Amino acid sequence: FEPGSANPRLVRLLDRKRLHAGPGVQMELLAWGETVMEPHLFRIAPGAGSGESYAHEGEEFLFVVRGKLQIEVEGQPYRLRSGDSLYFDSSTPHQWSNPGSAETWVLWVNTPPTF
Repeated sequence: FEPGSANPRLVRLLDRKRLHAGPGVQMELLAWGETVMEPHLFRIAPGAGSGESYAHEGEEFLFVVRGKLQIEVEGQPYRLRSGDSLYFDSSTPHQWSNPGSAETWVLWVNTPPTF
């Protein structure tokens, strides 16, 4: 993302930094700079996802804005839908995908910043 050090406070829709994070997965950075949290809007096409399980430092909070999300955290599967949220330690192996037939939007917050 090359977030830089300046925190713009307000990020307009057209000013979001975007990253294609694999086939069918787009991440939009919602704030950047010298921050403790890193909020994203994940837009996940039907059938797309993270692929293999992964882990990293920190904690994660996610809120499903629209659609469905299948996420597995340390072998425990969770099937989320619009309005559901999940919080977990990022050091536990996790993987996710969109099992639905429509695009899924997830507000995803990492701390510390990962990207």
